Amino acid sequence: MNRQNFLRTLFSFLFLLTFTFINAQNFNKPDTLRLFLIGNSFSQNAARYLPQLAEEGNHPLIIGRAEIGGCSLQKHWELTEIAEKNPDDSKGKPYKGKSLRMLLSEGKWDVVTLQQNSMNSADVSTYIPFAQKLYDFIKALQPDAQVVFHQTWAYRSDSKDFSQIAENQFAKNSKEMWQKSKAAYQTVASDLGIKIMPVGDAFQKVAESKKWAYRKDAGFDFENPVYPQLPDQKNSLHQGYYWDKSKKLGFDSHHANEAGCFLGSLVWYRFLFGEPAKHLKFVPKEVPENFAKYLKKVTDRIVKN
Repeated sequence: MNRQNFLRTLFSFLFLLTFTFINAQNFNKPDTLRLFLIGNSFSQNAARYLPQLAEEGNHPLIIGRAEIGGCSLQKHWELTEIAEKNPDDSKGKPYKGKSLRMLLSEGKWDVVTLQQNSMNSADVSTYIPFAQKLYDFIKALQPDAQVVFHQTWAYRSDSKDFSQIAENQFAKNSKEMWQKSKAAYQTVASDLGIKIMPVGDAFQKVAESKKWAYRKDAGFDFENPVYPQLPDQKNSLHQGYYWDKSKKLGFDSHHANEAGCFLGSLVWYRFLFGEPAKHLKFVPKEVPENFAKYLKKVTDRIVKN
């Protein structure tokens, strides 16, 4: 082989090698999941640690948000209607100066989540017709997106109030709130033909555990609390008791604490990426390792992919 033929063969080989390497890199590169949340503080809680978990699992993730504290499906839809009737009306742009149409139109979204506000989550009548209207609106703008229900959780067992189950009727306890909200989510999800991320079921699994469930501290004097002492709230998934800036004992039985946010994010991770939670190593510093390990087990039992 003369020198010219040798160089031609060598260059062809190197070109083929480079082309194969580049394509292999592109083939192995994971696709970015574009996730859009229509919710409130509960969606903020449940997805708090999802970015860290996705990064550990090598899943590029972009999250878009249309969230308002305490916002119901009805309110999300009514705000959307305002913008649809008059795009210049600022009332229709409650999401940091943007409307739902504007946010949903920012590129292609792969998954869009919906949820009812917690106080109405156990009353199926409050979902109708707003869940259907929001679903239709989403699919009109993002026909290829998977719309999913985020099943929210029941309040802590020692809560002073629970969600509405019918007009002027409220759940008697945490378990009834979970049962009624689960039924409501399932009914509407079936009507819409969409899947459910069972965060509420995961919370309830922990609440019913003989070993891991939160138990109210019977030895704490709630009538005469002394700053800065707090009751034992081991294994709570909810914020619970805290001292505010004025040194007054506060109580939040609704929102998730760090352990609850971690559990919610584990459920979202397993649902979205189909991978077991047990292999994940990230744990928020506020969550004890043994409790975190149990929460991962709960996730893998509850979420079936």
